[in-house]
Amino acid sequence: MTREGIRNIVILTGAGVSAESGLATFRGPDGLWEGHRVEDVATPEAFRRDPGLVHAFYDARRAKLQTVTPNLAHEALARLDEQWPGELLLVTQNVDDLHERAGSNRLIHMHGQVKKGWCLRCGNRFAWDGAMGTGAECPSCGGIGQVRPDIVWFGEMPYEMERIDQAVRDCDLFVSIGTSGAVYPAAGFVQTARYCGGRTLEINLEPSMGSFFFDESRMGKAAELVPRWVDELLA
Repeated sequence: MTREGIRNIVILTGAGVSAESGLATFRGPDGLWEGHRVEDVATPEAFRRDPGLVHAFYDARRAKLQTVTPNLAHEALARLDEQWPGELLLVTQNVDDLHERAGSNRLIHMHGQVKKGWCLRCGNRFAWDGAMGTGAECPSCGGIGQVRPDIVWFGEMPYEMERIDQAVRDCDLFVSIGTSGAVYPAAGFVQTARYCGGRTLEINLEPSMGSFFFDESRMGKAAELVPRWVDELLA
């Protein structure tokens, strides 16, 4: 792919990118997410019903993050972020911090971050390492037991949607990497980009549910294909 006619780029990444670093994808073939029903660990209702289970689930995911490192796809996207002279926005559905650790800066976590907390008492959001649990204390207001993971659960609105939507409408190139194309609103970004005249590229292990919307699809491991694509674009 040449950079001719391309200035503004929006990149969407999903669980497939982090899977190559050793993190489980969002939902397995058995319909479970790391052994749990999504309804039991990823909804506001689940948190109200059994906060201990929800905290234990995300505490384990936070701990798992300490055992993995960014892969070549993360590193290539960080290199593109650093070297691309035009507008670039990396929108990730992932709640891990691997893009940051690789060096990406022009980044939005549309589904929140597992290493952040949100106090339901005062509304503040803050960095959080280690276990959170039901007795977590808010560093802002001192409230105890009112802190939840700063994760966008089912039934909640993803973060910074106005900014993301405008960037997708304005982009010359939209790229989707490692995502199933099954979860909205992210699954609809490619249609918006096409409608507004942007070129579209999919990089995925296998065709996504929205694969037919893309101008070009490249199938294979992100850690192999993304560095190659970035090299093409920066050449």
